[in-house]
Amino acid sequence: MNEVRPKKSLGQHFLTDQNIAQRIVGQLSPNVESIIEVGAGTGVLTQYLVHNVLDKSHVIEIDKESISYLRQHFPMLGDRLIEGDFLRTDLSPFGQRNMAVIGNFPYNISSQIFFHVLKYKELVVEVVGMVQKEMAERMAAKEGNKTYGILSVLMQAWYDIDYLFTVHENVFNPPPKVKSAVIKMRRNATTDLGCDENLFVSIVKQAFNQRRKTMRNSLRPMLNPAIIENEVFNKRPEQLSIKEFIDLTNLIEGNPVK
Repeated sequence: MNEVRPKKSLGQHFLTDQNIAQRIVGQLSPNVESIIEVGAGTGVLTQYLVHNVLDKSHVIEIDKESISYLRQHFPMLGDRLIEGDFLRTDLSPFGQRNMAVIGNFPYNISSQIFFHVLKYKELVVEVVGMVQKEMAERMAAKEGNKTYGILSVLMQAWYDIDYLFTVHENVFNPPPKVKSAVIKMRRNATTDLGCDENLFVSIVKQAFNQRRKTMRNSLRPMLNPAIIENEVFNKRPEQLSIKEFIDLTNLIEGNPVK
């Protein structure tokens, strides 16, 4: 009888290179206390997690065919294999601190995965993931780089992000039309941004949604005339560091539009 393997779903391309799979899992820090794998697919990462850190690991998978495959091939997971949508999953029950998230993340929801992690930044100290190469470059980009954007600022405010290595499309089944890359995010020492976090997020999003405009033009509805001539508003968003976005948030909050 031929083995039935899950079909590609939700933008997933299954990694087939075992050396790369081992390298990805090897990036996890030994001191993490719990690990959540997102979108295990055929278990190419799962096999190394159950071999090395089964007692720390949980797998969250939404695709029914993949769940069936994983139950058949990794029975030792038991109730550690969870059928569900990671984006709707409360991560709190999986650990109180030092949590890691790992996965070959589906390209079409990778940014949503990172934003969901951000909600649990006090728990998730580490993320190791494979994403589209352009996404990885955006995540790790610094100010002044043309790929620097919303994800760069909002994630780097709380995490140090390293672009680890590029992955060729031929090591996937089916091969995607783009290259991939592996990144590692580690929680930084920030406990408080020192500004209104919701306003900070709104400013970053509004600025980069009109990234070709100066900050003065993109944020004009939020600006009190008393501060509109401040030189920071002559810049475009990709020129501002995270600290400058924080300072800008405090400036706008302290001078509300009347």
